[in-house]
Amino acid sequence: METKQESCRLPRNGKRVILFPLPYQGHINPMLQIASVLYSKGFSITIIHTNLNPLNACNYPHFEFHSISASLSETEASTEDIVAILIALNAKCVVPFWDCLVKLTSISNVQEDSFACIITDPLWYFVHAVANDFKLPTIILQTNSVSAYLAFAAYPILREKCYLPIQDSQLEAPIIECPPLRVKDIPIFETGDPKNVDKVISAMDESCISWLDKHAPKSVIYVSFGSVVNIDETEFLEIAWGLANSRVPFLWVVRPGLVREAEWLELLPKGFVEMLDGRGHIVKWAPQQEVLAHPAVGGFLTHGGWNSTLESICEGVPMICQPYFGDQMVNARYISHVWRLGLHLDGKVERREIEIAVRRVMIETEGQEMRERILYSKEKANLCLKPGGSSYQSLERLIDHILSF
Repeated sequence: METKQESCRLPRNGKRVILFPLPYQGHINPMLQIASVLYSKGFSITIIHTNLNPLNACNYPHFEFHSISASLSETEASTEDIVAILIALNAKCVVPFWDCLVKLTSISNVQEDSFACIITDPLWYFVHAVANDFKLPTIILQTNSVSAYLAFAAYPILREKCYLPIQDSQLEAPIIECPPLRVKDIPIFETGDPKNVDKVISAMDESCISWLDKHAPKSVIYVSFGSVVNIDETEFLEIAWGLANSRVPFLWVVRPGLVREAEWLELLPKGFVEMLDGRGHIVKWAPQQEVLAHPAVGGFLTHGGWNSTLESICEGVPMICQPYFGDQMVNARYISHVWRLGLHLDGKVERREIEIAVRRVMIETEGQEMRERILYSKEKANLCLKPGGSSYQSLERLIDHILSF
C-alpha cells in the first residue's frame, strides 16, 4: 500500500496502473522495473500477482499489492509440458483475476486515482478479454528479445517451409528466411519437471558478495540458469566437473529444483566441495544484478534468458550460453555469432567442453576481445537510457500513451 511518506516524495498524476506479471522471475523482474519507472513519473501502482511466487511487498512500500489464488493440482504440476502448465494457469486465474478487478474498481470509486490501464504478460492470454469487460485498456510487456519475437512470429512460414516440426537430420540447416538462425535455434518449449514451479525463490544469499570481495578483478565465473530451467543428474555433474577442472574460481547458483529428483547438492560426489578448497562457492540464489556488477566477475555461464542477457551486457560481462528452450536458443545464437559477446555451448553438456569454454572466456586472449566488445555494447546501452536515447524516448512515448487513456 502506498505510504504517506512516498506520496509526499513524488507527486501523483491521478492515474493508477495495474500490472499483472507471470509468476516466473524472468517475467516478474521487468514488470517491477517498468512499475518503478511509471511510479517515478507520477503514476500510482497496483500489482496483482499469483500465490505461486508471491512477491515481497516490503521491497516496494509505495506499491499496492493484491494476491490471487492459482494453485496447481498434483496432475497439473506433474506434467513436463510447459505449455500445459501455462494453459492450466490461465484457466485457474480467470475468476480470481475478475474478482480482484471487481474489488479494485469498486475501491477506485472512492479514491482520487482512476485506473488508466493494465500492463500484463503476453502469456496471460485471458487478461485482454477480462479487461475489456471493465473497459480497461491492456498493454503487453514483451520480455523476449526482438529477435526471438520475430522468430516466434515466423512460425507460420516455418511450418509452410517444413522447418517445423523439427527433424533431427535438419538441426544444423540454416533458416534462409530467418538469418542467422539454424533449425536448432527455433524457439521451442521443452522443460524439465515443472512441479517446482511453485517453489519460491525469494531469499537472496548475500554471502556471495563477501566471497566475491576476496577475489581479484575479472577472476570469477558466475553460473546461473535462471528460475525455470531443469537439468538431469548427468548434466549437473558434467557442469560441476567442468567448473572444477577449469581451475577458475566460480560462483554457482544451484537453486532447489534445478536438478530433477534432487533437493540440492546431494548428487555431488563426496568431498567435491572440500576438494575445491575455496575456489568455488555454491548458493541457492543470488542477487544477480549485484553479482554481475561486482569487479571480481569476469564471465557468466548462463541459460541465455533475455533478462540475464541484458543484465550481462549492461554490466560488461561476456557470456557462455547453454540454452534450453524458448527464446534462449535465439539469444545464444546472436550472442555468439552476431554480436560476438560470448560463446555458445552447442550440443550435449560435457565437462571438457565446459572447462574449455570457461578458460577461453576467463583466461585466453579471445575472452579479452569479447570483453572489449561487450564494454562497447554496455556504453551503447547506457546511451539508450540517457535523455534523447532510444529507450528513454520509448518510455516517454509509453507514458504519453498511458496518459491518453
